[in-house]
Amino acid sequence: MTACGLDFGTSNTTLGFIGADGPRLAPLEGAADTLPSAIFFPRSAEPLVGRAAMAAYVSGEQGRLMRALKSVLGTALVDETTSVGRLRLSFRAVIAAFLGAVKARGEAAAGGALNQVVLGRPVHFVDGDAAGDMRAQDVLGAIAREIGFTDLSFQFEPIAASLDYERQVAGEELALIADIGGGTSDFSIVRIARGHASQSDRASDILANEGVRVGGTDFDRQLSLSMVMPLLGHGSPLKRKGLSMPVGIYQDLATWSAINRLYDGKTARSIRELERDAERPHLVSRLARAVEDERGHSLALDVETAKIRVAEAGATVLDLAVLEAGLSVGIAHEDLVRHTGLLADRIAGRIASCLATAGLKADDIDALFLTGGSTRLSHVRAAICTCVPQARVIEGDTFGSVGTGLAIEASRRYG
Repeated sequence: MTACGLDFGTSNTTLGFIGADGPRLAPLEGAADTLPSAIFFPRSAEPLVGRAAMAAYVSGEQGRLMRALKSVLGTALVDETTSVGRLRLSFRAVIAAFLGAVKARGEAAAGGALNQVVLGRPVHFVDGDAAGDMRAQDVLGAIAREIGFTDLSFQFEPIAASLDYERQVAGEELALIADIGGGTSDFSIVRIARGHASQSDRASDILANEGVRVGGTDFDRQLSLSMVMPLLGHGSPLKRKGLSMPVGIYQDLATWSAINRLYDGKTARSIRELERDAERPHLVSRLARAVEDERGHSLALDVETAKIRVAEAGATVLDLAVLEAGLSVGIAHEDLVRHTGLLADRIAGRIASCLATAGLKADDIDALFLTGGSTRLSHVRAAICTCVPQARVIEGDTFGSVGTGLAIEASRRYG
């Protein structure tokens, strides 16, 4: 087997191939078959990826952390360079370094070279921009070739998830596949039947695809802006009448792909100037500390962890002692819903378009197959389920269904 399926996700990445017992995901970090999409460049060592990357950064090791790498595809940022120690690397090179490590680990698990790949892609890399969407796919394809794949093709991520689900069914049904990931939310309506998997042309079984560039990192960002950034002065007034703290600084600090923009020295100096002009300077002092100590990624990671804890336990306390001794903020489920409910509604809103494209009514859907980490958020699940209330809800492998389905597709396409 020289073919694989690669699901490069905003939050997590998986690689699947066909083993002796069928499709399987490669262990990419120890025994874990998911790899956080993060890379850390130490000052004087080889880059680290995944959990090791985040652990090195959180421990205080000097270097540069980048996460949510997929989010730069389809943006102008992908053509820019960024500072990595004494070097400047293009974002393409950063993504290539990460995916190259994934490929090498996949080959170690498969026991040989992986030359052919089916790459997962969202229904829309870029909302409402077909040309931009194609540019994003072309960039990802070019990077895949740079790291050694000789043959490559693409498959929509929700279609890949449907191939994983199809192994479970006995008869024929219409399924709505909901893949709610870290950066995008994608839906497909697919005619599912166990015997269809071997067919070379499944076009007639794919009834509709829809997607929106909203995912788990957007929930993190909104939660941070609403619950954490006000403690750092977001929305607080300046002494000059009618002026308040600039919004852009907080937006960058709450956005994984933009945090490093703040570490240029100039931003720290401008924040100290704003501190002198602020009505509540002690809040802005916390912001200055976060930027000067380059703790933005730690803060973003803590917010993400808090979101997950709220989803699992209903409430949590986010410790912000890294910014000020004794500082913390309590976050309840009601807070999460209040501040991110509109995002959940935007995601669910694509289902109506998907049904309309397929010429179907909600009651025509037999099964709702849920995959992707953000399906763990109860208000997101509820918003989706309400759109197809009669459908049987099927729980997919939260992080692995797409990678497994891509492996099945790779086996069919490349043999």
